[in-house]
Order: sequence, then structure tokens, then C-alpha cells
Amino acid sequence: MKKSIFIAALATVMVVACSSGSIEQKKAKFQQDLQAVVEEFQAKVEAIEADSTIAHLQDVIDAKIGEAYEIANTKYIDICLKTLKKNRDNELGLMAFKEVYNDLEPEDVEKQIALLSPELQHDAFVERVKSHIEALKLTAEGKPFVDFEVDGVKFSDFIGRGKWVVVDFWASWCGPCKREVPNLKKIYKTYAGPEFDMLSVAVWDKPEDTKAAAAELGISWNQIINAQKIASDAYGFDSIPQIMLFGPDGTIVKKGLRGAAIEEAVKQALGR
Repeated sequence: MKKSIFIAALATVMVVACSSGSIEQKKAKFQQDLQAVVEEFQAKVEAIEADSTIAHLQDVIDAKIGEAYEIANTKYIDICLKTLKKNRDNELGLMAFKEVYNDLEPEDVEKQIALLSPELQHDAFVERVKSHIEALKLTAEGKPFVDFEVDGVKFSDFIGRGKWVVVDFWASWCGPCKREVPNLKKIYKTYAGPEFDMLSVAVWDKPEDTKAAAAELGISWNQIINAQKIASDAYGFDSIPQIMLFGPDGTIVKKGLRGAAIEEAVKQALGR
């Protein structure tokens, strides 16, 4: 499953004051512990960015921030898993599960769900995660594509028709999505033809915003607009961009592509 950006997750969580109830006190302590990890990471990032000896070395800065993130994320996951282990039948356990499931592999999520109490296993959120995992299994690399339809336009209108196709699931409000577009434009210009094509699928977005952003960004390849949750439910993702490579017969060849890895996958597929 995706590697979560724990800072974004915590940004929306308010640390609650302790009440007389033991479970509420534990929930507050859990949130405080997570917040402490976030604040420690943020302090390290500020120190790295303030280091004048590496101010001109962006690669070094990025590497140091990446290392700090991995350390912090490991601490974050450890707190969540330890809390979950001790609270498999109450609200705190469910809270910990919600924080950590996105950082685990699907099989590990299934193991954690199996250890929850019967009541929590049937919680609405947990049921959605189960559906998410099933979708991921059905759309793993090597599996045939899963079709869907949006306003009369089918995914199969573009996939499995004899071409390699890079599919970009995106939205107009998504900064990382828009930052990938120049790279996608370069790939499309270089490789589009009898063997290769590209498709953008707009999810969780207003159609008018998608159209405006596509025009502004210069997206000239095929598009499916207004997919909302249809595509993400079919392919089991809950973050964007999601960039995938499909084979000529519709086989899912590569998932989770970003940056230079997109062109490398295309070049390898086309034998160039």
C-alpha cells in the first residue's frame, strides 16, 4: 500500500484534552506521542534547510530530509502498531489502525484486521479497507486491467487495444500530479505512435476544473474526465498521482511510477 505522508495525516488531528475516561486519556496520549514524532521531524527539516554548508547542494538536502523522514516514519509506525496490539477491541485500536494501515503491505493489513475484535472487523471503515485490499489484489502487476465506465466512456476504449499505454490518475488540485505533467508531455512527444499512447483519468475533481487545468497544462492526449471514485475504487488507490503502464493486451505491467521511472518503464517496454 502507499507510503503515507504522516505529517499530512496529523495536520488534521487535534490533540484532545484528557477526560476522566481511561480510554479518552489513552487516545489523547496516543495523539500526543504521534505529534511529538512529527514535531521532531519538522525540527530536523528546519535544521537541515538552515545549514549554510549545504545550502547550495539540493541533492544533499533532499537526501538528509529523506533519511530524517524514514527515521520518523519508522517511529510513527512503531507507536501505532504497539498501540494497536494492546487495543484490538476498542476505539483506540481503531484509531491506531486508521493511522497505520496505509504504511503496511496488503497482506500485513489483512493480518492486523484478522486480529481485531469481531465488532471492529465489521466497522464501516475497516470494511472499506477490506474492499480496498481486494481491489489491489485484482489490479496487481501482471493482472489484466479492470474496466470501468464514466459518462459512457469506458477504460477499455483506450486499454488493451494493441498499444502500450501510460495511465495517469490525477486531479487539478493535486500539486504532485501537476508536477508530473511536464515529464509526461516529454514522454508523449517522444514515444506516441503506433506502439504507445497515454491516458489521463481525472478523479475526485470537478469536471470544469479538470478541463481548465488540462488546457493550462497542455495535456493533449486522451482523457477520461469526472471519474470521481469510480477509478480509485476499481484500482484500490487512495492517493494521487497514480501512474501505471498497461501492456498491449491490457496487462498491468507497472504501478506506482513517478519521475524518471516512467520513461524507463516505457523505454524498456518498447525495447529502446
